[in-house]
Amino acid sequence: MFATVSAPTSKTALPGDLFAAIEQLKKDLNAVVLAHYYQEPDIQDIADYIGDSLGLSQQAASTEADVIVFAGVHFMAETAKILNPDKLVLLPDLEAGCSLADSCPPDEFARFKAAHPDHLVMSYINCTAEIKAMSDIICTSSNAVKLVNQLPSDQKIIFAPDRNLGRYVMEQTGREMVLWQGSCIVHETFSEKKILQLKMEHPDAEIIAHPECEAAVLRHADFIGSTTALLKHVEVSEGDRFIVATEPGIIHQMEKQVPKKHFIPAPPEANCNCNECPYMRLNTLEKLYLAMKHKTPEITIPQEIQADALAPIQRMLEMSAR
Repeated sequence: MFATVSAPTSKTALPGDLFAAIEQLKKDLNAVVLAHYYQEPDIQDIADYIGDSLGLSQQAASTEADVIVFAGVHFMAETAKILNPDKLVLLPDLEAGCSLADSCPPDEFARFKAAHPDHLVMSYINCTAEIKAMSDIICTSSNAVKLVNQLPSDQKIIFAPDRNLGRYVMEQTGREMVLWQGSCIVHETFSEKKILQLKMEHPDAEIIAHPECEAAVLRHADFIGSTTALLKHVEVSEGDRFIVATEPGIIHQMEKQVPKKHFIPAPPEANCNCNECPYMRLNTLEKLYLAMKHKTPEITIPQEIQADALAPIQRMLEMSAR
């Protein structure tokens, strides 16, 4: 993880209207606020753009803002910095990491890659800058199937770091891939038993799921897709009740887009809020304001890592546009 260690002081007095103060700071700094669907509702409502990893990458690549405030997790802000090396990229809380990214240590992955020298490396964007720098192509849950289908049929592939997404892509494309055995703590926490109990209580409900979920959950899903695909699906579906097997932050946007429909968050195995990403939820409206006010914490990446990580991201953006 690369970033300056300084953080905004909590002693700074907060304005009475944080929404207005943040809007003013946007103007003063020529800043854009990018937010993932898994952020808390207040942050989603103040953001200039809300999206999944692919959409956020595309926005980061095209923004004319001088300052990018990334309301998401560390690897997302790193991606924005890789695409904008000369811009100030801020992350409200440096501890907003990612269990999936952490599950792929760079030194171990380097040895794994060396053991498969004839394989192309496709890495899910949910990884560190160091892993991106060792990759040939980056993908997201929105475009992974599309990108694999563009590769020569005889090309051997390492897919990292998410084994569940990798398995899903293999099923959709018919391609064999060597999978790194990483996973997301949120998407592996959903209980198949409890989801089926919910389905019995709401037999008319569609089960919709993110492909990072385990196979036991996906086999019951009526629709599988990225967060953006899930959002689009509930808008066009004739159904009016959905069991949502992904981080429940997306439900805020679903309720805004189709307020007459009903959304039920898929329950975790334990009696806890484990279906909420603890890292995403570290960002708050207050921290976002303080980060903009003090222009810190800033994301920084060593130049050699940044240069090597840029090419596979650009390749993803180019292939996604085909």
